Amino acid sequence: MDGVTILAETAETTTHTSPSEVVPIDVIWAQITSLGFLEALTFISFGVVCLFYGWRVFKILVIISFGLLGLILGVMVSEKFIGEQHQLVGGLIGLGLMAFLSVPLMRWAVSILGAIAGAVLASGVWYACELNEEYILAGAIIGIVAGGMISFIVFKIAVMLFSSLGGSGLVVAGVLAILYQYPQTTSQVEEMVFTAKWFLPAALVAPTLAGMLVQNKFVKGSQEWSV
Repeated sequence: MDGVTILAETAETTTHTSPSEVVPIDVIWAQITSLGFLEALTFISFGVVCLFYGWRVFKILVIISFGLLGLILGVMVSEKFIGEQHQLVGGLIGLGLMAFLSVPLMRWAVSILGAIAGAVLASGVWYACELNEEYILAGAIIGIVAGGMISFIVFKIAVMLFSSLGGSGLVVAGVLAILYQYPQTTSQVEEMVFTAKWFLPAALVAPTLAGMLVQNKFVKGSQEWSV
């Protein structure tokens, strides 16, 4: 099964999630557990780089992020208006277009990613506090506003925020995928994911904060970094 098909199926599954399951934990967990050992190690390695050195490679990360966003949007649009047989073409067109536009609009792109990161973190806190999931969009909107304002005011914070969150997500996914493959920890990890609502948000937020602190120290100590 090719990557475009997987993206389409994931988007379709998420769209058809029942109201009682607003947060598709089962979909997220299925994607994590589908990772092989080598893929998980790759996620962890790349995630560590993003966590601690995202400020160095943030332009590449922005292009990759918007390229992937364009790929997903292209797949969804082509499936809806053109047909499933043109998913690959639509995805590639969306990938190229979004990646190309992110270069001249780099500051805007970083601010958008910072706002998205704020939405993810706020939604995670909402979910961890076991508030009504049907209104989790309210938490996401608060995060978008806060993250967007901070990103437009202090550009460096936006860079550290979205790169740290992205790196944290990759590291957490890789670690959980590896733990799932060992019989001694499979049931414990799966139980924590589905029964302890604070587990995934905490696992995501803790490395994000650590990454931002480390990146802030590196940025202050570097005289050559510029935006």
